[in-house]
Amino acid sequence: MDILIDIILKAGRSAVELALFVLLPVMVVMLSLMRILEARGALDWLVARVSPLLRPFGLTGLGVFAALQINFVSFAAPLATLTMMEQRGTSDRHLAATLAMVFAMAQANASLPMLTMGLELLPTLVFSLIGGLLAAATTYYGFGRHLSASEATLDETLHHPVADNAKGVLDVINRAGAEAFKIAVGAIPMLVLSLVAVTALRHFGAIDALTSLLTPVLRLAGIDPVLILPALTKYLAGGTAMMGVMDEMRRAGQVSVQLLNQSAGFLISPFDLPGVAVLISAGRRVAAVWKPAALGACVGIAVRSLGHAFI
Repeated sequence: MDILIDIILKAGRSAVELALFVLLPVMVVMLSLMRILEARGALDWLVARVSPLLRPFGLTGLGVFAALQINFVSFAAPLATLTMMEQRGTSDRHLAATLAMVFAMAQANASLPMLTMGLELLPTLVFSLIGGLLAAATTYYGFGRHLSASEATLDETLHHPVADNAKGVLDVINRAGAEAFKIAVGAIPMLVLSLVAVTALRHFGAIDALTSLLTPVLRLAGIDPVLILPALTKYLAGGTAMMGVMDEMRRAGQVSVQLLNQSAGFLISPFDLPGVAVLISAGRRVAAVWKPAALGACVGIAVRSLGHAFI
C-alpha cells in the first residue's frame, strides 16, 4: 500500500507541475494570440483566401479554420467547428475529409508545450499540414468517395467577438485565459491517472516485459524500443498523457532530442482513444463518417511519421 501511495503522490506532483507550469503558460499565450487575430478579422481574411486553394483536397472554409485550431489551440478546439459544419449542411464527404485532416494533424496542446523539451516547431507544422491535407484528400477521393456530396446552402461566416478597442482586446484576452485555464486544469485528471498507471506498470515490471518481447521486431524495423512506453500511453490515454510520460523520460535522459523529433509524426496527433471519442461527439453525422476518416488519417500519419523519421 505504501508503494501505491508513493506512486500516486509522485505522479500527482508531476502532473500538476506539467499542467500549471508548462501547459498553462503556453496555452494562455497561444489562445490569446489566436482569439485576438480572430476578433480582429485576420483569421476570416486568411480563411477566405486559403479556402479556394484547399477545395481540391476536399476542405471547405470551416475546414481550414479547423486546421488552424488543431495546430494552434488544442485537439478539442475543432469540436465546435465540426458541430457547426454539420448543423450548416456540410456534406458527409466534406465532413469525413475534415475529420480525417484533424485526426492526422499535430495537436497544439501537446506539440507547443513539447517545444520546451526540444521539439522543433517548423518541421512539426510543415509535416502536420502535409499529413492533414493528404489525409483529407485520401478520404475525400478514396475512402469516403461513397459518401453523399450533397450540401445545403452553406453559411461559413465565423461568429466571434470583436476587438476594435482596448476594452474589447482585454475581454478577448480574459476569455482566452479562462479557456486556457480550463484546458490545463481539465488535463490534470488524465495526466495523474496515466502517470500512475505507467509508473505502476514500470515498477512491477510489465513495461520491461513488453519491451523485451517487442524489441527484436522493433529492431528489425529500425524503431527504438524506448518508444514503446510513450506510444502505449499516447494511444490509450491521449496526447497530453503522452506528453507527461515523455517529459519524465526526457528528464531521466531516456529519450534524446533527436529521437523526440523523429517520433513526433506518430506520437503527436489526436488519433487515439480519447481524441477520437471527443471529436466524434461533435454530432451524429460526424460520428457516422469516422471510419473512412480514420483510414484517411492513417495515411496522413504514416506520411508524417516517415517525414519526421528521415528529415
